[in-house]
Formats: sequence, structure tokens, C-alpha cells
Amino acid sequence: MPVATGRRIRKRKLKADINVVPYIDVMLVLLIIFMITAPLLNLGVDIELPKSNAKTISQDKDPVIVSVDKDGHYFLALQGAEQEALTGEELQAKVSAFVRQNPDVPVYVAGDRAANYEVVLQAMVLLQNADVPRVGLMSAPSEAVAQ
Repeated sequence: MPVATGRRIRKRKLKADINVVPYIDVMLVLLIIFMITAPLLNLGVDIELPKSNAKTISQDKDPVIVSVDKDGHYFLALQGAEQEALTGEELQAKVSAFVRQNPDVPVYVAGDRAANYEVVLQAMVLLQNADVPRVGLMSAPSEAVAQ
């Protein structure tokens, strides 16, 4: 025991706690970074559309776009939403339900230039079976050919 000279000496207990405040600060900074960068990520599928001299169409509503990539996979984008990969049956069911609620919505097929013609035609048949009255084909403007 330490010797006291007029005063009483207290023995301090050691603390075994971890200070988590710096970890919380780092976590909040990372959270803010991820919240800002997440919407900037491009999660779409790259499709190289065939070129044409067709005039552009102005639309009041956002169209439903069925994309077919070069491997023959179907993707669906409903009025500005992100594209999602679907099978033929899922595509037909989702488009059918959406068109029943929105009968005036335009529906387009965007087939990759390297996609098999049969797969693009099958996408149009699926849309016809989903009771879509009119289906359009998408293309890129011919000015993009010179690039």
C-alpha cells in the first residue's frame, strides 16, 4: 500500500472499455458515401440497336421497353423503372398485367444488333399473347453509324 503523506491516495481502477465514437463517425461517413453513389450506378444491360433513318416519336407516357440482348435474354423496363431480367413466361405475365391497367401505354422491343432474329420475333409473340395491341421496334439514329 502506498504511503500517504497527509493525504489519502486513491488507487484508480483501470477501464477496459472500448471507445466506439470514432467507429460510429467512420460508419456514418461511409453511409453517406454509399447513399450518394448508389443511384449513380448504371445497372442496365448494354444493347447495340440497329441503325435506321426513322423519325423519332414523341410520347406523353414513358413506354414499356422489352430488351433482347445478344445472348437471347429478355429484360423489361416498365415506365422508367430499372431493367430486370425475366424469362419468357414472367415477361408475358408482367406485361399483360401492366397493359390491362394501362391500355394506352406504348410497348417497344429493343433487340440487340447481334441478337438472333428468332428471339426478337419470339419476344413480339410473347407480347402479342400478353394482349398488347401494338408493338414497336426500337433503333438508333443513323448518325451514330459514323462514330
